[in-house]
Amino acid sequence: MSRAPRLAPMLAGGNGIPPDPAAYQLEPKLDGQRVIAIVEGDDITLTNRRGGDITTTYPELRGLAGALGDHEAVLDGEVVSFDARGQTSFQRLQRRMHVKEPPNRLLADTPVTFVAFDALWLDGVTLVERAQHERRRFLEELELGGRAWQTVPVLDAAPDELLAACREIGLEGFMAKHREARYQPGRRSGAWWKIKCGRRRELVVGGWSPGQGSRSSSIGSLALGCFDVDRAEAERRGAPQRLVYVGQAGSGLNEAMIGQLRQLFRQIETPTSPFVDVPAAPLRFVRPLLVVEVAYSEVTESGLLRQPSIKGLRTDVVADQVVLDAELASRVADRC
Repeated sequence: MSRAPRLAPMLAGGNGIPPDPAAYQLEPKLDGQRVIAIVEGDDITLTNRRGGDITTTYPELRGLAGALGDHEAVLDGEVVSFDARGQTSFQRLQRRMHVKEPPNRLLADTPVTFVAFDALWLDGVTLVERAQHERRRFLEELELGGRAWQTVPVLDAAPDELLAACREIGLEGFMAKHREARYQPGRRSGAWWKIKCGRRRELVVGGWSPGQGSRSSSIGSLALGCFDVDRAEAERRGAPQRLVYVGQAGSGLNEAMIGQLRQLFRQIETPTSPFVDVPAAPLRFVRPLLVVEVAYSEVTESGLLRQPSIKGLRTDVVADQVVLDAELASRVADRC
């Protein structure tokens, strides 16, 4: 009887839309932990991207062996945690990633799901030399679907259509995998492309903090926020707008933008915080008149932007029209 091989995961070598998108299979990009699931008989072993054994970290996945019936398999996939909107949240998964033997309370509070997207070995047969579309057929024939395991869907749309859709609903992006490509364990291959949709929005600058090292006397990051309502609504209710803090961003600041901001900040600096919820970080404050465009990966459960990056000043946007969207409003409700 052949023992299941221990394989390192294949990695995407391309970024953006590939030159011949019609030749590629498209899948949602998942925001979780890459995992190889090795199922032999009633035993299951989970390994991470570096080959480390993480089986005890995700005990709810032990049932995957039973879900496969008489099959033995090595599956590539992602362990994810879904948020209330049904989207994968890396922030939620971090509660579980480093807990080797999670207590029942944590299992109940933060359940995880193994989402399989490739079959590398099945019932003694190695599949890595088979084409992507063949491996996909083997994976689908396993009919994985359950409480803690499922198969990633193949998306039936053109890349440009998917980009527009995932930006609208807030997904991270998707993967393009060449249908004729073999699986290259442990290699970064141009047969797989990572297409990130990204998320962007305008935010109001309410302050700044100094940088470090050579930028210790200059701007290191910007304190950002959104108003709870626009000016017209504030006037209607007879109460001032409230600026809600959503985080700080220093990535994307270049010397030209810093020079421009320093001149503007000298004109609008203020001794008091414009935020309704004063950030704990030491800041120098400015009146909330400037707007920047920011890219970010997600909104955390506490209402802060994850991995924000400043894309530029938006002099065409009036600050008092930059308001919380539904997602941010739900996350910061207890702070304003």
